Amino acid sequence: MSQLSKVFISHFTVRYAETDRMGYLYYGHYASYFEVARVNALKELGVRYRDLEDDGYLLPVRTFEVNYKRPAHYDDDLEIRTTIREFNGIKILFSFETYRSTELLNTAKVELVFVNKSTLRPCEAPQNVKEILIQATTRP
Repeated sequence: MSQLSKVFISHFTVRYAETDRMGYLYYGHYASYFEVARVNALKELGVRYRDLEDDGYLLPVRTFEVNYKRPAHYDDDLEIRTTIREFNGIKILFSFETYRSTELLNTAKVELVFVNKSTLRPCEAPQNVKEILIQATTRP
């Protein structure tokens, strides 16, 4: 498996509608934040989800894990740092760190699997995507 050292940055502002009765960002919204962050990371590498789907590939989530340290609140400006931790041709493991300024709020991991859209079975990533991810995850 290859590992990536590049960190991809995404910014979010917590909206009032995303908070719970305690005034915290509702934990379920992190899944959406992390989705946007990983789509942005792949897009920065030249890989677009829409193109993958049009070419017959899906990338469902296999595992999702979050370690909450501190809550985010309404109107907080958050920075999510995304790293592709592992890529083996079939699976991609993303890691995330969410910060409010310099304060670490949580860490997370999301593993996705390439799946053939017709058979819904795991498969190798398309060759062009494999080349991009292998090149991006190979440390100099």
